[in-house]
Amino acid sequence: MKKIAILLILGLSLFFSLLGILIQSLNQEKIVIYHAGSLSVPIGEIAESFRKSRNIEVHTEASGSLEAIRKITELGKKPDLVAVSDYSLIQKMLMPEYVDFYVIFAVNEIVLAYSHGSRFAEETSSENWYEILKREEVSFGLSDPNLDPCGYRALAVLKLADHHYGKEIFKELIERNTNIRSSKNAIIVPEKIQTNSKVVIRPKEVDLSALLESKAIDYAFTYKSVAKQHNLSYVELPEEINLGDPNKSEQYDKIELLVRGQKIKVEQIAYGVAVLKNAKNKERAFEFLKFMLSEIGRDAFERNYHGLIQPRVFGDLPEELRGVLS
Repeated sequence: MKKIAILLILGLSLFFSLLGILIQSLNQEKIVIYHAGSLSVPIGEIAESFRKSRNIEVHTEASGSLEAIRKITELGKKPDLVAVSDYSLIQKMLMPEYVDFYVIFAVNEIVLAYSHGSRFAEETSSENWYEILKREEVSFGLSDPNLDPCGYRALAVLKLADHHYGKEIFKELIERNTNIRSSKNAIIVPEKIQTNSKVVIRPKEVDLSALLESKAIDYAFTYKSVAKQHNLSYVELPEEINLGDPNKSEQYDKIELLVRGQKIKVEQIAYGVAVLKNAKNKERAFEFLKFMLSEIGRDAFERNYHGLIQPRVFGDLPEELRGVLS
């Protein structure tokens, strides 16, 4: 009988302990953030610091930025915040129905990444990278331009390379190996992209890092921050084509893409973030955004190789951000 009583007491103790944990979990506040894959590392660090300091759960969900926005506009998902690698997508696809404002907070550039096992890695340079990619045995990857800005930016880089080097680089690398086409300075991306074995496409840019590390591909167009986070070697591309120089904006915006019916003008790479109008926990969402734009957040971005700029707000400046932004 004593054993039964002891087991009963232990069982009840465990039950009430688990019940307490469940109640605490249900009562704990939570915010949900959809973000670009290239923001996974810094957003993860910021979310963990925020959780520890505020005891607020932060659920982060990474995807290509176009995919993140379509979850909201087409699937009816309701995150509290959305942070994307191309701020113009918020402007074009979320304002004014879903958001009143957005903040531009960081910049980046496109590089050509490779690993120690990449073919001809020892020969590849900023002057001959496109000639290396043309070689029959060499494969390269980019993210899906229908889902991820890094993908359509890689296409823009290759089209800008035509003008910079005076050669048909886009035709030789993209049109010969995929069903993506261009007409003068316009790039037309089909909804169903077809490729041969030379070109590999994945949903977001961070997916390509594993392919490089496993030697499944030789090279990949990705963000400089992602290459550095994954300790990948990379070729720096000329400022005229890498989409990282604000002084080359007039050159970049010659290129236009048509992606799933959406016209996208090419610009310097700049990240944007916004709080959704219908955020379930808007007060805490603004609290997280202020935390993200504070020195703690900015340190996380800088530590993970994102270029920092003075945050700028566009649209209706929320009362919650007065004094933080102008």
